[in-house]
Amino acid sequence: MMITFKPRSLTFFVFIAFSIWCSSLLEPCDARKGGKQYWRQNKGASASALRKEQKGYGGNHHRHQAGPRVSTTPSRGDNYITPEETAAKLQKKGGGNSNVFNVLDYGAKGDGKADDTKAFEAAWAAACKVQASTINVPSGSVFLVKPISFSGPNCEANIVFQLDGKIIAPTSSGDWGSGLLQWLEFTKLKGISIKGKGIIDGQGSVWWSDSPTYNIPADQTYSSSQDTVIESDSGKMPSTKPTALRFYGSDGVSVTGITLQNSPQAHLKFDACTNVQVSDISISSPGDSPNTDGIHLQNSQDVVIFGTSIACGDDCISIQTGCSNIYVHNVNCGPGHGVSIGGLGKDNTKACVSNVTVRDVKMHNTLTGVRIKTWQGGSGSVQNIMFSNIQVSEVATPIMIDQFYCDKSKCQNETSAVAVSGVNYVNIQGTYTTKPVHFACSDSLPCTGVSLDTIQLKSVDEGKQLYGPFCWEAYGELKTSTVPEIDCLKKGKPYSSSTGAQSGSNDSC
Repeated sequence: MMITFKPRSLTFFVFIAFSIWCSSLLEPCDARKGGKQYWRQNKGASASALRKEQKGYGGNHHRHQAGPRVSTTPSRGDNYITPEETAAKLQKKGGGNSNVFNVLDYGAKGDGKADDTKAFEAAWAAACKVQASTINVPSGSVFLVKPISFSGPNCEANIVFQLDGKIIAPTSSGDWGSGLLQWLEFTKLKGISIKGKGIIDGQGSVWWSDSPTYNIPADQTYSSSQDTVIESDSGKMPSTKPTALRFYGSDGVSVTGITLQNSPQAHLKFDACTNVQVSDISISSPGDSPNTDGIHLQNSQDVVIFGTSIACGDDCISIQTGCSNIYVHNVNCGPGHGVSIGGLGKDNTKACVSNVTVRDVKMHNTLTGVRIKTWQGGSGSVQNIMFSNIQVSEVATPIMIDQFYCDKSKCQNETSAVAVSGVNYVNIQGTYTTKPVHFACSDSLPCTGVSLDTIQLKSVDEGKQLYGPFCWEAYGELKTSTVPEIDCLKKGKPYSSSTGAQSGSNDSC
């Protein structure tokens, strides 16, 4: 029997055959449209089709021989991510070519128990290679970091340490060897900033427990930030106590916003630095914690400190030899030992300090207010000093110059001294608990150019004054009347009987 095909059926089979031939190609084919439309679609081929072809997910492995070359450019329909979106993700994560380096991306755990030192070192090494980079220490995490030095001779300039989390020091004696002078150190950098709302906690109570002035038992110490006991390990902590945060040999240093607490010794130190700014930070440790200076300056110039609150067991701010052009204002101090220049000239050394202004400072429950202290036997000078607008409350001795400073039970008498001249006190007011003014100057090199203007100091115990103002070999002038009356200041300039000339200088600085 002869089989016949109707034209309509023949057309159907031709369409089916053409469709099968099209499906043998990599890309879809629309039989209803012309070649131009086909090639336009082929140029937009998806990357997923290419991946399936490479992995052999179905289809004929020889299809590429029959069809045109497939583009590897992903289409927007295939989870396409723009370069801008990629950059934004890297910026948020702190990786790739971004200039933000998050310590979590370098292995930090941030649980307060795991050692995160290597992660900080790795993040620093990466940030050093990028100018104006930022190291991110994120909030919500506690990072245990052992002693570390962030060194910068080969680092790019203007690195920012964005501290919003908490960094804690180890409390095991084994992590400190025979003793170190600092815990976190930044050295030889050009433009370094630490800023944020984070905390640097030195956990110093394990170090203070051997001090006779500290009242916590040696085998059990407490964290002021938590209601938990910090257990000391069986090993005794080294006798050398570290500074929590130190900058050395750096220019353009900024510390802003952070909190430093419970340092084993000084909290924040600048040594051989220039162009330093410290603002809006908080420093705290117990009033009986030994030698815990708030801010310590040495061999540094052009320093501004303002908007800062300091409570510690030693000087709130200590200004040592080699410092000049120091400006301190709007600072709260107490408990502590006040703002001090010195001690200078220890072990017969030469010391030079000049151009220091301390103003708009409030002090409460401190050992001294504004003080200059020098050792016998030293040389050099302290000159051009201004203390103004100082408000004191329950301060033992608000105004002091002591050229017989000694932190031991006995010190040897010596004739040489660091010269003190050009010291101005303006608008010092408030209450004291022991003595309002104490000027103890060298017999061989008296203090000169001391001026007092608007001094209003009253005993905490109204009507009972334990000690009046004290002056020894102090020369200067009263520019206004004072409370209490200060009548012990000598006028003019001292005369040296040995040289027949006016004295008041020693080894030009």
